Amino acid sequence: MSAPRVVLVGPMGVGKTTVGRLLADDLGLTLRDTDEEIVRRVGLSIQDLFVERGEAYFRELERQQVATSLAEHDGVVSLGGGAVLDPETRALLRDHTVVFLRVGLADAVKRVGLNSGRPLLLGNVRGRIRTLLEERAPMYESVATVVVDTDGRTAREVADEVHVWLKEHT
Repeated sequence: MSAPRVVLVGPMGVGKTTVGRLLADDLGLTLRDTDEEIVRRVGLSIQDLFVERGEAYFRELERQQVATSLAEHDGVVSLGGGAVLDPETRALLRDHTVVFLRVGLADAVKRVGLNSGRPLLLGNVRGRIRTLLEERAPMYESVATVVVDTDGRTAREVADEVHVWLKEHT
C-alpha cells in the first residue's frame, strides 16, 4: 500500500488534469486521473455514462475509483469535480495532502465554454457553473490541506505554486 504524494480537487474546468500532469512531471511521478480511469475501465465517456446509466451509477464508479487510487497510487491523483460529494470520499481524503484548485465564475465559464457537452451543465451553462461552484466550494475547502487560486493564471504557474508548497510543507 502506498499513498499519493498529492491529491488535486476542484470544479470542472479548473485544470486539475493539466496541472496534475505538469506537477507529476516536476516531481518525477505519474498522474492518475480518476475520470480517465473510469472511462478506460467502462469504455464509455463520462457524458455517455451519465446518459446511459445515470448519475448515481457514475458516482458509485467514481467512489470506488477514488478509493482505489488513494490506496494504490503513489503519484499525483486528480479527482473529478463531483468526487467530494461523497461523504466516504471526503473521509478518505482526511489522510492525504489535498490541494483545492479554486476558480471564479468568469474563469470557469471561459475554461469550460458555454457550449459545453458536460452532462451537469445542460441548459444555462453559466448558471449551472455558478450553482456548482457555490454548492461544492465548502466541500472542497473541508478536504483541502491548501487552497490555490487559479484565476488569470496558466497551468504552469499553478503547478509551480503547488510544487513550491509541497517542498516547503511535506
